Amino acid sequence: MFLSDLKTGEIGVIVKVNGSGAFRKRILEMGFIKGKAIKVILNAPLKDPIKYKIMDYEVSLRRSEAKLIEVIYPKDNKEKKALVEEKYSFENNYDCEECVLKKAPNGTKQITIALVGNPNAGKTSLFNIASGAHEHVGNYGGVTVDSKEGNFKHSGYQIKIVDLPGTYSISAYTPEELYVRKFLIEEKPDVVINVVAASNLERNLYLTTELIDMEVPMVIDLNMYDELQESGSEFDHIKLSKLLGIPIVPTVCRSGMGIPALFDAVIRVYENKEPVVRRIKIYYGHTIENAISKTNILLDKEKGIERIFPTRYLSIKLLEKDAEVTKYVKHAYQSAENILQVTADEIKDIESTLQEDTESAITNARYGFVAGGLKETFKEKLKESDATRVIDAIVTNKYLGFPLFFIFMWIMFECTFRLGDYPMGWIESAVEWIGNIVRSYMPDGILKDLIVDGIIGGVGGVIVFLPNIVILYAFISFMEDSGYMSRAAFIMDKVMHKMGLHGKSFIPLIMGFGCNVPAILATRTIESRNSRMITMLINPFMSCSARLPVYLLFVGVFFKANAGLALFSLYIIGILLAVISARLFKRFLFAGEDAPFVMELPPYRMPTLKSVCRHMWDKSRQYLRKMGGVILIASILIWFLGYFPQDSIENQQIDTQIGQIDESFSSGLLTEEERNEQVDEQEALRTTDHTEYSYIGRLGKFIEPVMRPLGFDWRISVSLLTGSAAKEVVVSTLAVLYTGNAEEDQSSLQERLLSSTNPDGTPTFTPLVVISLLLFVLIYFPCVATIAAIKEEAGSWKWGLFSVVYTTLLAWLVAFAVFQIGSLFL
Repeated sequence: MFLSDLKTGEIGVIVKVNGSGAFRKRILEMGFIKGKAIKVILNAPLKDPIKYKIMDYEVSLRRSEAKLIEVIYPKDNKEKKALVEEKYSFENNYDCEECVLKKAPNGTKQITIALVGNPNAGKTSLFNIASGAHEHVGNYGGVTVDSKEGNFKHSGYQIKIVDLPGTYSISAYTPEELYVRKFLIEEKPDVVINVVAASNLERNLYLTTELIDMEVPMVIDLNMYDELQESGSEFDHIKLSKLLGIPIVPTVCRSGMGIPALFDAVIRVYENKEPVVRRIKIYYGHTIENAISKTNILLDKEKGIERIFPTRYLSIKLLEKDAEVTKYVKHAYQSAENILQVTADEIKDIESTLQEDTESAITNARYGFVAGGLKETFKEKLKESDATRVIDAIVTNKYLGFPLFFIFMWIMFECTFRLGDYPMGWIESAVEWIGNIVRSYMPDGILKDLIVDGIIGGVGGVIVFLPNIVILYAFISFMEDSGYMSRAAFIMDKVMHKMGLHGKSFIPLIMGFGCNVPAILATRTIESRNSRMITMLINPFMSCSARLPVYLLFVGVFFKANAGLALFSLYIIGILLAVISARLFKRFLFAGEDAPFVMELPPYRMPTLKSVCRHMWDKSRQYLRKMGGVILIASILIWFLGYFPQDSIENQQIDTQIGQIDESFSSGLLTEEERNEQVDEQEALRTTDHTEYSYIGRLGKFIEPVMRPLGFDWRISVSLLTGSAAKEVVVSTLAVLYTGNAEEDQSSLQERLLSSTNPDGTPTFTPLVVISLLLFVLIYFPCVATIAAIKEEAGSWKWGLFSVVYTTLLAWLVAFAVFQIGSLFL
C-alpha cells in the first residue's frame, strides 16, 4: 500500500521510500524513514497536494510523490509504538577528551558566529534581536535566501553574526545546503549557533547530528521554548546537553528571553571554558562503522592534503554518495581512484547486508541517535494545535479555500485604496502648501522653476502614495508572519502544477506584489532549475509596489466609484498573464521533468505588532530613500529636458502677438477683460509650444508614432520611457510634463490630468486610454534592478534582455488590442 492510498484521518507506518535523487534525499532528511507513523490531515481544495503529519510537524506532498512511499496500517497501538520508537541509546556513542574547539581564542576579542537551522526555526528572529538589523521574518520556508551579516557587542566582545539560509540538512542537493556547507568549511566561524525549534525537536535535531559529524564548535539555541512549555511536554535539556556534549540554551527569540544567556554560552565555548563541551561520535551500526573505518584509513594515509573536511565526515559523505564530496576527493587526493573503488565496494556490501541503500541506512541511524537522546530526556504530551487545525479546516477547505483567498486579496487592495485615501490627501495638501510658499516668496527665475516644477512637482507627485504602500506591506507582512502564505502555496500547488510550476513558486509570486527583486531572489528555494527560471521570468507580471502610485493616480481619478475593484482587476490580469506566459515558457523554453512538491506547513502564529510595524517601516524607508535618489534625479533630468531650450521662433512670435494685444488695449479697441483673455490664450500657447519643442518634447514626438496606436500622446510616451528605470517615475514625469499656466500649476496632478486636452480639443485621458495605459504599465519593461536580479540568478544577461523584450512587446500588443477594439465600440 502507498501513502497516497490512505484516507483523511488514517495513520500509516512507513515501510520504504522509493524514488531517487534530490526528492528522496530530502524527504528522508525530513523524517520519512522506515518505522515512522504518518497521518493524513487533509486534502487541498483541488485534491492535490495532501497535508500529512509526521514527527509533530505538518508537510505537504503531491499524490504523485505520495505514491513513492510504501506504508502499512499499524495493527494495534502497541505495534505502532514499537515501530515508531525504535530502541536507540547513547551506549554505543563514544567520546574523546579532546574538546570540539581545536583552535585557541585569537585574543582579539572578536567572534564570528554562524546561525544554522531549519526553515521556520527562528534564525532570522535571533539575528534581528541580536544585531538590531531589520531583516524580515516570515513564517514559511525560504525567507532567508542569502547570508546576512550583523555586528554587536556582548561582554566585551565584538561579535559578527551571520544568518545563513534555512536548511534541513548539509547535503548537496539544494543551493541552501551547498551554501551553508561551503560557508562552514571555507569561512570556519568561531562558533555555530544551531537554532532548534523546541516545538519539533526530533526533526530539527537531525541537522544537529550532521553538525556533530562536521566537528564544528557549537551551541544549541532551543528557540520557541514557550511553545514547548505551553504544550505540557517535559524536556530535560540539561541532561541532553550533557549527552551531546553541546550547551543547550532555551530562548524565545520573539521576546528576547534567554538571548543574553545564549551569547554567554557562545563566549564560554569560544574561550574553552564551557564544562559541558566534549566531542561525541554518532554510532551508525557495526556494518557502516566498519566501512567508515576502512575509508578513514585510506584518507589518512594521503599526505600533504589540505584537509578542509574532517576525515570521518568525509568518509560518511562518500558512503552517502555525496556528489560534491566525491568531486572533491577526485580533485584533492592522488589515490582517489583507490579510495572511491573501496568506497563503492563498501557501499555494495552495506546495501547487501542491510537490504537498504546507504543513504537510507545513515539517515535512519541519525534519526535513531536523535530518538535515543529524546527517549531519555523528553516526555511528550500529545496535543494537537486546536487553532491550527480549526483555521486550516476553513482556509484550505475545498469549497472555501479559493474564495477566501480571493476575498482576502480583494480586501487587501480595497483597504490599500480606501484607508490610504485619507493620509494621501493630507500629504497632497502639504506638498501643495510647500509649493505655494516657494512660489510666493522666491523670485522668478530658473531656480524657482526647478524647485517648484521639477523637485516639488516630481517628487511630491509620487510621495503622496506612501500611505498606500505602507498598508499594502502591512497585509503582505501579516500573510507571511502568520503562516497563511504557506497555506496559499498549498492550495495553489495544483494550479501552479498545471502552469508547469511548483507550489513553492507561489510564495515568490506573492512576494512580487511588494517588490520583484527580493521575490526573484526567493526563487532560490525552488529545487528545479526549470521551475525556478519560469518563476523568475513571470515574476515581473506581479504588480510591485512601484506600480501602485501609477495605478492609484489613474484609478482614483477615472474609476473612483469602483477603485478597489479596478485595482484588484489589474493584479488579477497580471496573474493571468503570468499563467499564460508560464505555459508558453514551459512548452517552448523549459520543457522538462516536474519538480516534486515537498513543503513544511508551519503552525499558525499571531504576528507581533512590533514585527509588522518594523516591516512597514523598513519598506517605507526604502520608498523614501528612493524619493531622494532615483526619483529626485529623474524629476530634475526630466524638468531640465522639458525646460530647455528657452529661445525659439515660436516664443518670439507669441511675444509679438502679446505686444499687439497690449497696443489694441491701449488704443481702446479691447476691454481689460478681453485683453486678459487673449493674453492667457497666448501664454497657454507658449507653454504648449515650448513643451513640444523642448528636448523631451522632441524625444516624445520621435517615439509617438509607435505609441499613438495605443492612444498615447507624446507626453504619456515619454513618461513610459522614463518609467523603465523605476515605475514611480511615470507619475513624477507626468507631474512635470502636464503643467499649464500659473493657476493650473497650483492644482493637483489629478485635476491637471482631467483637464488635459489634445490639440483637437478632445480629452487626452479617456477611460479607454487610461485602461490601455494601466495595462501597459502593468506588463512592460521590468525595472533595471529587476533585470539585474534576473541576470544574477539566471547566470546570464540573455535572460534579463529576454525579459525586457518579451514584456515590452507583450505590453504593446495587449494595449494595442484593448484600445483598437475598444474604439470600435465606444
